[in-house]
Amino acid sequence: MNLTEGSEDRAFRAEIREWLGDHLAGEWATLRGLGGPGREHEAHDERLAWNQHLAEHGWTAVGWPKEHGGRGLSLWQQVIFHEEYARSNAPAGVNHLGEQLLGPTLIAFGTPRQQQRFLPEIVAVRELWAQGYSEPGAGSDLANVQTRARRDESTGEWVVDGQKVWTSLAHLSDWCFVVARTDPGSARHHGLSFLLVPLRQDGVEVRPIEQLTGGSEFNEVFFTGARTAADLVVGEPGHGWGVAMGLLGFERGVSTLGQTVGFARELESVVDRAKQNGSIDDPVVRDRLAALKAELAVIRSYALRALALVEGGQDSAAGGGAGSIFKLAWAGWHRTLGEVAMDVAGRDGLLARQSATPYDLDDHQRLFLFSRADTIYGGSDEIQRNILAERVLGLPREPRGASNG
Repeated sequence: MNLTEGSEDRAFRAEIREWLGDHLAGEWATLRGLGGPGREHEAHDERLAWNQHLAEHGWTAVGWPKEHGGRGLSLWQQVIFHEEYARSNAPAGVNHLGEQLLGPTLIAFGTPRQQQRFLPEIVAVRELWAQGYSEPGAGSDLANVQTRARRDESTGEWVVDGQKVWTSLAHLSDWCFVVARTDPGSARHHGLSFLLVPLRQDGVEVRPIEQLTGGSEFNEVFFTGARTAADLVVGEPGHGWGVAMGLLGFERGVSTLGQTVGFARELESVVDRAKQNGSIDDPVVRDRLAALKAELAVIRSYALRALALVEGGQDSAAGGGAGSIFKLAWAGWHRTLGEVAMDVAGRDGLLARQSATPYDLDDHQRLFLFSRADTIYGGSDEIQRNILAERVLGLPREPRGASNG
């Protein structure tokens, strides 16, 4: 991929910037900046309406093929879109899991009937999705899944029993893609199936998990005789591991480039605070802020080149090293930014504001607390290092039980 932006790309960037400038006005203007990490609870219904407004104008699923309802944008055009969206401070999307993860997975592995049923609803943001991977005993170790599903011979339906945890936005979602063990007696990655399960039924209980940041976007989900149709298994029954890994390959796609724009805005706000309270005069603080700025530029450059390798077939987003290196880099960077933000805040960072709830956090306090989880969710640092060691460097597999991987 040529990383030099040509005249056509610049025109496309200007088109997106102009459209967002015109439409993030009036009733939508109040949504700017809402719904970011640790703040997914903010103005959900209003952000849903904004996402549906985007869909009406063809600005959802921009990377999907046109025959599946997308815009069919090139990889670089997708990067431009996500960067400009983040740069405009537009509100966070409400269906990242459906649009960025499940949709591409159904395009790659789903049946025509599944594609016809679900893809239009995702593009239009009429159905929201959650991810049913992690379990209490199978966090980063996905192959240790204990949730089970069996076929009801009288109806042909799948009957699901088990528990998922850390299920983002399940309390607001309509469906969940669930990895479940469907072959009795199977172990590890054998005998798993990738099922599409409706959440709004009697056999599903969703319990939000209250976080230090004040939100509850993570949930526990209990399946007790939950049901889904016989044909809502993606791929062959018992061969869901490949589908699950394929989905993870889409997890760190072009939308992550928008992250770096948001990170730059957060860093700028910390620098502004340092200037306001005088901590910028401390040479140690100033050096740490400068290092963060330089490191973020390197992370963005690496992410662009990694995407180019994936596009050129020189690296696999699921099994290659690019995605793991990027996750390690940005997660550690963001956690450090939260620590520096608290150093800049000084004593003010120790005090929460009084509110109707037990406490109210400012942006930098929330950044510090939420970023502590960055090196855990989406694949812990330990797991990313194991992937690089085993799949890229060819080192011996870590002995079973030596870590959570």
